[in-house]
Amino acid sequence: MFTGIVQGTADVVEVREREAFRTHVMAMPEPLRQGLKTGASVAHNGVCLTVTAIEGDHVHFDLMRETLRVTNLGDIVVGSRVNIERAARFGDEIGGHAMSGHVMDVADVLSIEEAPDNRRLWFSLSDACARFVFDKGYVGLDGISLTVGEVRRPVGEAAAFCVDLIPETLVRTTLGDRVAGDAVNIEIDPQTQAIVETAERFLQSRSAATQ
Repeated sequence: MFTGIVQGTADVVEVREREAFRTHVMAMPEPLRQGLKTGASVAHNGVCLTVTAIEGDHVHFDLMRETLRVTNLGDIVVGSRVNIERAARFGDEIGGHAMSGHVMDVADVLSIEEAPDNRRLWFSLSDACARFVFDKGYVGLDGISLTVGEVRRPVGEAAAFCVDLIPETLVRTTLGDRVAGDAVNIEIDPQTQAIVETAERFLQSRSAATQ
């Protein structure tokens, strides 16, 4: 489990390509490597990946076909910087919200609104995710736990949502580097998914019973 509180970033120093499979080699800072062992889970732009090898400050992660298809990790190249979070341990403070590291989709950056002390980013919202995203609800973007500021659902147009970022988030994570057109990984709060899907099944059963 993860909390969406990014602990730092790491640079990709090597990408090893194979058919429908790749390995990312990361240069991870020493604080992020403390106690790290092969087999451990680490969130990599919000995607739960397993450590496959450790060679000094270089840490290896394997990515399967589905991970490359569903997330933005297939776009990563040598020199890319990714958000890193180590798996939560029992007793850790959960400063964000419970996240599984299982990304549902990607959301494109539509526009960026600058302000003196914060930045607002607007993202596209696919049909697969739209039913789960609400004003003031939680969302995970590239592994960062964020509060949804506003959701727009124009009639006949694609839905969109925004988040507001404080300077600390912009400095600590890769969202400060994002520009319009970039794709970020999106994970929906599992509790929200469960509640929405339960409510939908209940309403469908009631509708069927009255027909």
